[in-house]
Amino acid sequence: MEEKRIEELGCSQEIMKAIKEMGFEAMTPIQSLSIPLGLEGRDVVGQAQTGTGKTAAFGIPIIEKIDVKLEKTQALVLCPTRELAVQVAEEIIKIAKYKVGINVLPIFGGQPIDRQIKGLKKGVQIVIGTPGRIMDHLRRKTLKFDNLSMFVLDEADEMLKMGFREDIEEILKGAKPERQTMLFSATMPRQIMDIIHKYQKNPQIVRIEHKELTAPNTEQRYVEVKERDKVEVLTRLIDMYNPKLSMVFCNTKRKVDDVTEQIQSRGYMADKIHGDMKQELRSNILKKFKRGTIEILVATDVAARGLDIDEVEAVFNFDMPTHEEFYVHRIGRTGRAGREGKSFSLVTSSEFNSLRSIMKYTNKKMESHKIPTAGDVENLKTEAFLIELKEKIDNENLEKYIKIVEGLIEDNYAAAEIAAALLSMKLELPITNKDIETLSTFNEMAGARDSRDSRDMDRLFINIGRNKGITPKDVVGAIADKARIQGKFIGDIDIHENYTFIEIPGKYAEQVIAVMQGNTIKGATISIEKSSGKGQSKKRGSRTYDSRSKSGSESRGPRRDDRRWTNKK
Repeated sequence: MEEKRIEELGCSQEIMKAIKEMGFEAMTPIQSLSIPLGLEGRDVVGQAQTGTGKTAAFGIPIIEKIDVKLEKTQALVLCPTRELAVQVAEEIIKIAKYKVGINVLPIFGGQPIDRQIKGLKKGVQIVIGTPGRIMDHLRRKTLKFDNLSMFVLDEADEMLKMGFREDIEEILKGAKPERQTMLFSATMPRQIMDIIHKYQKNPQIVRIEHKELTAPNTEQRYVEVKERDKVEVLTRLIDMYNPKLSMVFCNTKRKVDDVTEQIQSRGYMADKIHGDMKQELRSNILKKFKRGTIEILVATDVAARGLDIDEVEAVFNFDMPTHEEFYVHRIGRTGRAGREGKSFSLVTSSEFNSLRSIMKYTNKKMESHKIPTAGDVENLKTEAFLIELKEKIDNENLEKYIKIVEGLIEDNYAAAEIAAALLSMKLELPITNKDIETLSTFNEMAGARDSRDSRDMDRLFINIGRNKGITPKDVVGAIADKARIQGKFIGDIDIHENYTFIEIPGKYAEQVIAVMQGNTIKGATISIEKSSGKGQSKKRGSRTYDSRSKSGSESRGPRRDDRRWTNKK
C-alpha cells in the first residue's frame, strides 16, 4: 500500500508536534488504515503483529476525541499484561504531551489498589488496564462507564489465551451500546470472531500481512554504546568492515543532520536524505549514492522507503527504530540479490527494551559485537589489503612498477623497507579531531574520566630520544594518532639522549605496545616495551618538571628537550 505521511492525518497541532518529537515521519500500514477510521468514530478490527505501531493507531484517535473539560473516564484500553499496559500508557502520554488537561492512568494487579482509587477520583479520561484489575474497580464502583465513548481491546487473542474471555465480555456489557470499539489482534480465532459479531457494530476490517522477517543473507549484530560515543563507534565499524556502500538510519531529521555533519568532518564520503529536503535534491543524492560518489547515506525511515540498491553492504541503526517493523525494513536494504550484508545496531542502556522487542518480533537472537579497537581496525584492513595485494601479484602485469622499485633499490633502499612504507601509507588510519575520551567508555560502559587520576599508570620504554630530534609533542602525536588514545590521557614524558620514558594508563599499555612496536616517531622506527628499571624517574603522577637529565650525566641548567614534561589539557 502507498505510505502516508503524518501530515495527511489532519490531526491537531499539539499531536503533530508530539509525534514528530517521537521520531514519526510516516505512518506504518496499520496506522495509515486505522487512524482515519478511528477519527471518524467507526468500529475497527485490526489484524497485525506486535510492533507494527498499533498503540498510535488507536491512541491518536482516542486523544483527539477526548473532551478535556470532562474529568471522567471516556476511553478504556484493555491489555493482557501489566507490562503492556504500562507500555501503552507511556506511549499515549507521549502522544498527548501537548494536549493540556488530558489525564492517563494505567491500572493493573500487583500495584496497590488504594493508589489507583485515588488516581481515579482525581478525574482520569483515559484508563489503560488489565482485565482482572478493571473488574476489581467495577465491583468497587471506583471505575464507572457513564461517560465511556471509546473501548479498545489490545492483543485480544493473547487475553483469550490467558483465560480472560468472561472478564472481557463482562466489561464490554458494562459499557453503553453507543460506544466506539476498536479491537486489535495478531490472529483471528473463532472466539475473537464471536466477540466481534456480538459487541461491534459493522466493524471495518484492517488486515496487515505479516511480512517475511528473516534476512538470511544479513548478519545482524548489536553494539553496546553510550549516546555520546555513537559517532566514534560508527566510524570505527565503517573503518573495520570498509563497506562499498552503507546506510545509517536515524529516527529524526535533526539527528540525520547532526550525524552527517559529524562523519563528513571526519573525512567520510557521506550525505543525507530526509523529509525536509526537496525531491530534486534527494534524487540527486541518491544518484550519487548509486554511482558510489557517496559511500555513506544517512537517512530517516521514511526517506529510505522504496530504496532498492543492491550494492549496499552494511546497515547501521544509529538509533533503534521506533517500531519493530521499521527494523525489518532497514535491514532489508542490505543482503540483496544474493549478496551478503551486515547490520549493526548501536544500543544504549535505555534502548535495550527496543532491542529485546525486535528480537522477539523477528524471532532472531542477535549477538553482541565488541567495540573495535584501533588494532582491530588495522588488523582487518591489513588482512583485506594483503588478499588484494596477492591477487594483483598473481593476476596483473606489474613490470613497469617493478622497474620503479628496482630504481629505489639502486638508491640503497631495501625491498622490505619499500614494501613496508607502501603498506603504512595504504593502511594509515584516519586522524580524527573528535576522538573518544577513553576506550573504557565503550568496553566497560564506565563514565568518562581522566585515567591519570587513578594513578594506575604503566611506564613504557622507547629506544629513541634526543638523538633522533624528537620532542614530547612528537611522542604524544604519534601515540594519539596510531594507537587512538587521546593525548590528555598520556602521562609524563621523560626524554633522554638515546631513549624515552612515557606513562600510559595501565589498561591501554598492551594496546600501545602492540600498535607502536616497529612503528615510527618522526620517521624513526622504534622498539617499545614496559620499563624494567632502565633509568629513574620522579614519583609517579608528578606534575612538575625535573631540570636535570635523569641519567645523572649532566648537571647544567634545563634544556627544553631534556626536562621532564607533563602533558596537560
